[in-house]
Amino acid sequence: MESADENESVITVTEPQIWTMIGAVIALMFGMLTAVSTLFVRVLRAEIGAVETKIGAVETKIETKIGAVETKIDVEIGGLETKIDVEIGGLRREMIQRFEAVDARFDAVNTRIDAVGSRIDGLDRDVQALVKRTFGLDRG
Repeated sequence: MESADENESVITVTEPQIWTMIGAVIALMFGMLTAVSTLFVRVLRAEIGAVETKIGAVETKIETKIGAVETKIDVEIGGLETKIDVEIGGLRREMIQRFEAVDARFDAVNTRIDAVGSRIDGLDRDVQALVKRTFGLDRG
């Protein structure tokens, strides 16, 4: 068993200095925890800000490239519209010329039909005159 001298050299937990030291260590730990968490939040916010900046730069580049592509497409479409307009205009002129040629041919055919109609009318008169003369219908 232990002697009484040995028990006197060990400090008991009931002394106020021990409780003060325990309180100081706990306060120090909470202070360190607060400082570390605050610094971690600041670092995290700074990194998020840097990522947002990089994303903004990439977004600007993409918008610039999309704008350039849109401009190129607009130019190409404008050029194609011009070419199509020219082609349609040429096709329209060619069709008008061909329709005018067809109209001229129809006019020529109509003239010939009118001439044939006049001849038939003349033949009809001549045949009637011959019939009247041959059968004596004109002696009446």
